Amino acid sequence: MTRSVQALAYARPSSLESSQVGPSLGLETSGGLTPRGAEAHPRFFAGFLSDPRIAARGLLAVADVAAARYYQRTLPASLDPVVTGNGDRLRFESFSGCCGVYARLDVLQEGLDGRETGHGTTNVDVNPPLREALSRITADDPLHLRVGPEEMAVTTLDGPVVEKKVPLPDRWLRGFAEAQVASARFDLRAELTAAQAVAFLRSLPRSPSSGRAAHGARWVVASGGPLRPTTRPVPGAVCLPGPERLVALQRVLRDATALRVYGPVADGAAAASAWEVVLPGMRLTLTLSPDSSRGFSGEGGVLEALATDDAAADAELVSVLLAWEPRIEPASLAEQSGLGVERVRAALTRLGTAGRVGYDLADAAYFHRELPYDADRAERHNPRLVAARRLVGEGAVSLDGARATVASGDRRYQVRESGSAFTCTCQWWADYRGRRGPCKHALAVRMVRRGATVAGGVR
Repeated sequence: MTRSVQALAYARPSSLESSQVGPSLGLETSGGLTPRGAEAHPRFFAGFLSDPRIAARGLLAVADVAAARYYQRTLPASLDPVVTGNGDRLRFESFSGCCGVYARLDVLQEGLDGRETGHGTTNVDVNPPLREALSRITADDPLHLRVGPEEMAVTTLDGPVVEKKVPLPDRWLRGFAEAQVASARFDLRAELTAAQAVAFLRSLPRSPSSGRAAHGARWVVASGGPLRPTTRPVPGAVCLPGPERLVALQRVLRDATALRVYGPVADGAAAASAWEVVLPGMRLTLTLSPDSSRGFSGEGGVLEALATDDAAADAELVSVLLAWEPRIEPASLAEQSGLGVERVRAALTRLGTAGRVGYDLADAAYFHRELPYDADRAERHNPRLVAARRLVGEGAVSLDGARATVASGDRRYQVRESGSAFTCTCQWWADYRGRRGPCKHALAVRMVRRGATVAGGVR
């Protein structure tokens, strides 16, 4: 498994301290991108939180996921949370060390009482003493929030005094991207009242089940009110894989006003799903991979967009038009870029693989952010994409109308095109039937077909 070391440098530890304006929460930032370019310690916000107790618990929930492994729990976890300033809100994101749970706390404009939020993305230090201090916030007394260094200190920082070095596997990067792609395909499946949400979430296990019950997909369905379990994916059902992975939501239950559940159309197979707790001025969302032992990194939802030269050029063009918007409108980008809406959507998918856009289910829209690490590695080292390009380079693909033959080692695989879908005679296709993206053979055939189409002068 390919990995590197991610170095996070902070000017000082984040802390909760007393100040002239009362308790002050200072979240220190590492290097990140802003409209002014790369900055060592960007500053995004200075003001008050409308609901400090809820915000503290929401931030702890995001930190819980960043520090967690819900599978193979003995291995080390992952990075500090990421914060993005989108002008009207702050978004705190994290991804579990096992690559199977994505978390985001959106602190909306009504949850912030201060100047306009800045623009940019960086990591924020959430250390053990800060976690302990946040857990002690029990009242709704005014709490000042600072994201980034003190204003007077911005130009006087001599250098970092706190450094963290964290292993960063490529599958972690790919999983972060795949979680966004999966979310873009979800629809709202259920919305529970506060009382229903509390009852349902408190009924879930806090630790993994043992035995046969721990394996296979679980499903829930809205029955005109609360969610109820079902043994099969009936119409409207949502997959609930590894329900113990929703434990981080318990931190904010007492303040929940609703629970929204999102997922794809049920087709009988295990699927990802998203669980959004609505809070006063905030939203906390957890997105779960299709199985506790199966991270997002192998889902293959980004491979089609990565495999085309058009998408690469389109993504470069679209990226220039992004301006840290909290909502990205594909139609507006299509008008500005001169591209069709579908090409813009493919470009946004590709930008997602580089950590440059995320997806907000409540808004049903992408948002601009620039994750503070070399997420382009997710494309360069994607195993199926690398293997498909090698097959193309070796001339292993032979086209014959709607059929193709791919020579791989001493085997020959038959790939057949039907509309926009492909089938293959390989074991990957037999196991997943396209549910985890195209196999390397189908991906190679698609690359060759597009190359032949461009060479023939048809776009």
